[in-house]
Amino acid sequence: MNRRLRLIPQGIIARLVAILLVTLVVEFAISTAIYEQASEFSVREDEARRLAEHLVIARRLIAEQPRDRRHEMADELTTDRYFVRWSAMRPTLPGAGDNQARMREQIVTWEPALARTGLQAQTLPRAGSTIAVGSLRLPEGDWLFFRTIEPLQTTGATYGRIFSSVIIMLALMLLGGLFIRQTLKPIRLLTNAVERFGPGLDQSGPEPELPRGGTGDVQRLVDAFDAMQARIRRLIDERTRALAAVSHDLRTPLARLRLRVEAVDDRQLRGEVESDLEGMEAMVTSLLAFLGGDGEPEKRRLIDLAVLCASIVDDANDHGHDINYDGPSHLELWVRPLGVRRAVVNLVENAVRYGSETGLELTVEDTSVTICVTDNGPGIPEESMMLVREPFVRLDHARQRDTNGFGLGLSIVERAVADEGGEFTLTNRDSGGLAAMIRLPIRPAPTV
Repeated sequence: MNRRLRLIPQGIIARLVAILLVTLVVEFAISTAIYEQASEFSVREDEARRLAEHLVIARRLIAEQPRDRRHEMADELTTDRYFVRWSAMRPTLPGAGDNQARMREQIVTWEPALARTGLQAQTLPRAGSTIAVGSLRLPEGDWLFFRTIEPLQTTGATYGRIFSSVIIMLALMLLGGLFIRQTLKPIRLLTNAVERFGPGLDQSGPEPELPRGGTGDVQRLVDAFDAMQARIRRLIDERTRALAAVSHDLRTPLARLRLRVEAVDDRQLRGEVESDLEGMEAMVTSLLAFLGGDGEPEKRRLIDLAVLCASIVDDANDHGHDINYDGPSHLELWVRPLGVRRAVVNLVENAVRYGSETGLELTVEDTSVTICVTDNGPGIPEESMMLVREPFVRLDHARQRDTNGFGLGLSIVERAVADEGGEFTLTNRDSGGLAAMIRLPIRPAPTV
């Protein structure tokens, strides 16, 4: 099935050219068949008329001669086109021919008097062409044998017509392809504009140049895309300003609350309030990171991924968690640093939250780098592996209910990995727990 689909042209120009080709081939085959059939009939009808006239004359002239001179008269009546022989006995025709009834009928149609002479006529194949042979009875009971010398139909002219028709067909197809390509040029330009356009473009970014001209349908498509582009830019701008306001309005009171909680004398109450504040800050941070993911894209930079992973592990150990790092001391890679760091931090936080034994392993392959974070926690049910990647999803039956956040951690990881053109997978370990794996491609330095 896939192989069959690969044989079908995917581009619109290629498909239209293929349609033109199929149409021309079908039309050529039908017209050639009709032409050849009509040409065959016309040649044979014309040949039958000339042959009938020659037979009438030859029969009369030979019948007027004495029997001992009829051989000489037959030789004189043999031309470059017709072979004639006199025979006292009825001649045997050379093999079974084709179209006996039709050939005889065509001759008799032109000369009805030949119908009373016991006329036999048929066509025989001869070296890729066709000849006519036959016999008829003379008045005294002897016979006249005849045969056409020149073929009724030659193949050379047919092959020549086919070759010239193919050349014309290919020329027309090429010309049609050029016209189609020119007609669809605005669609190609629109496709390029769509590829350059993305939700990550802010209002200040350059707008892709849209094509003008073309057919009415194409121009309406361009206008619709232009209007959609303007709406998307407006929505992005409004969301960016709203996120900035929300970030300020939420973080400011949280900072004030953190300062005021220091004045609480009750250590138990102060600890509970600080825990709630940390939870609120974690939720605000994850929500802003998720909603702000479509903002102006971060530029890729050459960073030491090994140092980044080791520093994340050290920070988790400093906060009282037990996590090991296994990997090289240095590994440079072109990535978006903030996005990759946020993804690894989210996986490490999940691992230390749900497991007591965690680890981060960094490995290098030929074309990719793999970051694997493991834990010995409860894991994730197999039927929920895809669901857990969705935003605002928390599997309470598999995880603790008193955790912070909105359930955006894995969604943020998946988006960050997708931005790098990588792959993010989750699998349950045979020994228990979860293995979260990020595979990033090794990219060359970007060209300036």
